[in-house]
Amino acid sequence: MLLYLLQQETSSTELRTECAVVLGSLAMGTENNVKSLLDCHIIPALLQGLLSPDLKFIEACLRCLRTIFISPVTPEDLLYTDTTVISHLMGLLSRSRYTQEYICQIFSHCCKLQHWHSCGFNSLPQPLLCANGPDHQTILFNRGAVQSIAHLLVSTSYKVRMQALKCFSVLAFENPQVSMTLVNVSVDGELLPQIFVKMLQRDKPIEMQLTSAKCLTSMCRAGAIRTDDPCIVLKTLPCLVRMCSKDRLLEERVEGAETLAYLIETDVELQRMASITDHLIVMLADYFKYPSSVSAITDIKRLDHDLKHAHELRQAAFKLYASLGANDEDIRKKIIETENMMDRIVNGLSESSIKVRLAAVRCLHSLSRSVQQLRTSFQDHAVWKPLMKVLQNAPNEILVVASSTLCNLLLEFSPSKEPILESGAIELLCSLTQSENLALRVNGIWALMNMAFQAEQKIKSDILRGLSTEQLFQLLSDSDVNVLMKTLGLLRNLLSTRPHIDHIMSTHGKQIMQAVTLILEGEHNIEVKEQTLCILANIADGTTAKELIMTNDDILQKIKYYMSHSNAKLQLAAMFCISNLIWNEEEGSQERQDKLRDMGIVDILHKLSQSSDPNLCDKAKTALQQYLA
Repeated sequence: MLLYLLQQETSSTELRTECAVVLGSLAMGTENNVKSLLDCHIIPALLQGLLSPDLKFIEACLRCLRTIFISPVTPEDLLYTDTTVISHLMGLLSRSRYTQEYICQIFSHCCKLQHWHSCGFNSLPQPLLCANGPDHQTILFNRGAVQSIAHLLVSTSYKVRMQALKCFSVLAFENPQVSMTLVNVSVDGELLPQIFVKMLQRDKPIEMQLTSAKCLTSMCRAGAIRTDDPCIVLKTLPCLVRMCSKDRLLEERVEGAETLAYLIETDVELQRMASITDHLIVMLADYFKYPSSVSAITDIKRLDHDLKHAHELRQAAFKLYASLGANDEDIRKKIIETENMMDRIVNGLSESSIKVRLAAVRCLHSLSRSVQQLRTSFQDHAVWKPLMKVLQNAPNEILVVASSTLCNLLLEFSPSKEPILESGAIELLCSLTQSENLALRVNGIWALMNMAFQAEQKIKSDILRGLSTEQLFQLLSDSDVNVLMKTLGLLRNLLSTRPHIDHIMSTHGKQIMQAVTLILEGEHNIEVKEQTLCILANIADGTTAKELIMTNDDILQKIKYYMSHSNAKLQLAAMFCISNLIWNEEEGSQERQDKLRDMGIVDILHKLSQSSDPNLCDKAKTALQQYLA
């Protein structure tokens, strides 16, 4: 009935306004209330109401729309079904401070990313965007949102200023186009970055400081502001560190830590600066002390508040520790030496909250880049056990980070390598290489490559058996160059040390030679071809395996071709193949030398011995000496 009366043009404007007010009050109730209103098609009715000439009615419709769009059950796309709506809303911005406040709030919520801070730490998966998130940013940008909203930052109304600021924080997030534009927009003779910096000052409300810091952070990450710009180094970073302190509200501490983690994620100098500001590393340890003990709290509301925010605090701390320790060994050491840190991470890996588990794994991944810590703290706490447990059953976003961490734990100097092998890692990693998720395929093959480095023959055989020839070919024909390079790296590690080379080539030689031929014939970059020639050089170092090259005229012609290639790296790699084939001290060397001489290899060696490249020149002279010996 309310919706019916709202849409009747015969109803008085006062009645229609009251209907919009009551509907707005209903929308403030439960999520089921909002769902019921959406089922009754309230949004088209309210948007129609915005065409009225009456300002009070327009404001009531906007207030109701704002309340509905704030609800998590409202699909954001509903604002974009009619292309004229956004332009009409832009036109209403100048009508009153209420239209400004509500419209900015609507834009903020209809352009919002599902996880504002769920950033891809350390070159990990990118944030999960809401459906068409970037498209929403583009639509608003193309309709002139930046210019229309910018002047609202100097409004006399605090609420309008805040909603305009929040709107910019979501418009600029991971959007270089918007960020680059914001840098050059001025209001009353002042550029927007200068206005944002003023809003960062300590005398401004915390909400304003934090949101301004978000805007400047997004602009910095998008490349619109340099990381060494004073507004980042002297203003934004200290402000965000300040937000992490004990005297801030829990929500503010969470938002401050997550925004700071995003700001410093990729810049080592900002990481170093943050780590020495206000004892941040020690300050973050307090994030794990919620909820406080029940006996110490008599206020039940306070306890509920602490419980609600406990997992958000841990997630934020893990994220910030992950960013802080991404590149610097000294910072990692300080983090690990922080009170019970490794125990906290290990506990975090089994938390009920997926967000906390993901953040804990990211933190572990960041710290696993330290050779020293792999040998000490990681071993002392047997970190590989909970990590392997995480890998058995987890969502893809956690699997990607956990498998990246496992790659580091499988490096040859890591004491965790052996127990990981014994726990069935080969089967697990081989299954990851079959994933549809590219990052999981890369990590699966990368971990196997690390595992195969200087490994025993049994481990190498188990890897080949686990992968199967068919899967190996699948990986070698993968469209992603990272998968291909890591697979070639695995083959190169498998085909090292003479007995292993001969053993593997005796069982898989035909298929491996076929794969090598296909890659050398294919359209691949220099690095891929170089890695493939290095594999051939390893095969040529085998005692019996080298015959697979000598009896394959097609491969010999390819080696000859790459000896005369325009790229010195490929020439050098081809030269290693020849050197291993003609080495005097090995049985059958004379016959191999004769065959290669008949192919014109010696003539090429003479030319290369005059090369201006010292490496090529030396290698060619050494090879020629084998013919003279």
